[in-house]
This record gives sequence, C-alpha cells and structure tokens, in this order.
Amino acid sequence: MLSESEEARYQRNIRVPEIGVAGQKKLFQGRVLVIGAGGLGSPALAYLACAGVGTLGILDNDFVELSNLQRQILHFTSDLQQLKIRSASGKIAALNPNVRIVTHQVRFSAENGRSIVRDYDFVIEATDNFASKFAVNDACVQENVPYSHAGAMGLVGQAMTVIPGKGPCFRCVFGGVENTEKAPMPSEIGILGTVAGVLGCVQASEAIKYLAEFGELLVGRLLTYNALDSSFRTVPLPKGNCPVCRKSKTEA
Repeated sequence: MLSESEEARYQRNIRVPEIGVAGQKKLFQGRVLVIGAGGLGSPALAYLACAGVGTLGILDNDFVELSNLQRQILHFTSDLQQLKIRSASGKIAALNPNVRIVTHQVRFSAENGRSIVRDYDFVIEATDNFASKFAVNDACVQENVPYSHAGAMGLVGQAMTVIPGKGPCFRCVFGGVENTEKAPMPSEIGILGTVAGVLGCVQASEAIKYLAEFGELLVGRLLTYNALDSSFRTVPLPKGNCPVCRKSKTEA
C-alpha cells in the first residue's frame, strides 16, 4: 500500500495503466546513476526525481560555469563556481525529499567505472565527449548494467538504449575512440538548449520504462531528433559483435 502523501504525489503516474501502483513501487525501489549533471543530465535527473525513483546517483567532477546556464536547468546563477553535484543534489532534494541521493565527485574512467555502475539498476550516460561515452559503454556492458546513451549538438540529438546481450552497444554502432577523434565538440559548434532537454527527457523515459517494466525500449534502434524541422526518426541498428560484447559473453 502507498501512503496518503505518496498517492497524492504520484497519482498521475499511478493512473497511467502501464504503471499503476505496482509500477510505482518498482520506481521507489529503483537505483539510477546519471553520469553528467549538465544539459542532458539535468532534465533526466529532474524527471526521475519527480517520478519517484528511489535512489539517484549523480556523477560529475565539474563546477558550474556561466556558459552552462543556457541549457543546464538544475543550475542557477547563484550556483556559479559550485560543484555541479552539489548544485544538482540540492535541487533534487527540494523537488522530492523522499529520493535518496548519492554523489560521485569523480571523472568516470575505465579504472573506476565498473565499481561504480554495478551498484545501480540503470545508468544514464549524459556526458559530452566520446572518451567518456566509450568508457561508460564498456563498464556497463562488462557489468551487465543497462543504460541509455544520448548526445546532442547544434540542432540535433540522438539516443539509444543498451541492454547487454540483447542488442548492439555503443561501440558496436560507432566503433572505437579512434573513429571519433576528429569529431567536433558542442563547445565548438554550439547547441540549442532545448535539444539537450528533449534528449534528456527521452533518457529519463527509458529509465522509467525499464524500472517499471513496461513499453518498448530503444534497444537496437537509434532515435534522432532535429529541431530545425521538429522531426523524430528511428534508425534500426545491426546486432553488432564488438570486442567488448564478445568478451562480456565469454565472461558470462
């Protein structure tokens, strides 16, 4: 049974047939790690907290800068020069004091990644560089932890969900770091803030669907969004058989 305050707070969730009371209880028990408290991670964290996810991990090692405020909606002008994990955790606690917040003031890497992600049910990869994206992918695949990838730049963005053993991973689709060395960074060509917001919300939806066990995830599909013509497209992805996936299957 839910308490009276829980029923009132989450009634809009509960009235969705695919969620109901049973799904809401699963959200209460869920543990989601958001890697990057920036343009993608901010909306994802906010909606996961509002949905009632029981434990939210926030991983970031950066400080709030003035240029962040154009799109990173958890950070305010008064938060300048604060650690992003401190700024974000304060807003999340204010949004929903029932959420347990775990902060990780580190830069995600191949050395620390596996030990961090194994404590969570689902990971949201909300980083802004390919080295981190590959590191998150490899750690999650090796630890058999599902995760949502997203990226946004200029007026476009993309998202996909990786369930280890059930579809292609990020490395299967995009190859190795050497294939992305010349790729431009968002800081170089800019980004419309709302594009990051849209993709961050997609990531939160993927986490909620996974935890509450309903709907179809973006496994084996790449969702693209173009703000120029407000179009969404879904591109089917090949199964893939990268070295990380092969090693994970062998270890399993």
